[in-house]
Amino acid sequence: MRVIVAEDSALLRDGLRRLLVDEGYTVVDAVGDGAALVESVSRHLPDLVVADVRMPPTHTDEGLRAAVEIRRRWPSIGVLMLSQYVEQRYAVDLLTGHGTRVGYLLKDRVADVGEFLEALARVGAGGTAFDPEVVRQLLRRTTHTDPLTKLTGRERDVLDAMAQGHNNASIAARLHVSQSAVEKHVRSIFDKLGLAGADGYSRRVLAVLRYLGE
Repeated sequence: MRVIVAEDSALLRDGLRRLLVDEGYTVVDAVGDGAALVESVSRHLPDLVVADVRMPPTHTDEGLRAAVEIRRRWPSIGVLMLSQYVEQRYAVDLLTGHGTRVGYLLKDRVADVGEFLEALARVGAGGTAFDPEVVRQLLRRTTHTDPLTKLTGRERDVLDAMAQGHNNASIAARLHVSQSAVEKHVRSIFDKLGLAGADGYSRRVLAVLRYLGE
């Protein structure tokens, strides 16, 4: 799988490149800012992009804005964002534009190499990977609209895991309940949120995230 790494820290950029090469990925380029990332993607058309949110010149959200543009121009390219913070505005744009091949991890979580590689593989395979803290902050965005208050505590647990990209079997294992119980909670969640028409693993995540972005 062909990957581009975008990270302004030369040390971290080289570390990510070496890690991915060791894991069998082909790193076709490694760049240090958002403009270079978009230009490199147009030249190499990789399968995946791993990008920092904050990059030069302002070190605010250049990487995330570049990722949104990449998703708009080349939606088949997977994007995994890394950040120390949750940039809510552009995170919603990124996550709601296309419901698959996208992820957003906080850098503290990347310290767990196994978790990072598992998330990258999931995005590369067409899935999603969201840091639990990202999901929690996006969920909080909607408390004023209130529909989430209809959910039970267990349904919130299921929604939280579902929005991170876990399937029903994985959620059942994480919550120590049966898969049929998870399926029942999922149906109830979509009923309560008015999303009962959504089905399929990716479409249900997309439906939830679209709802969260409204």
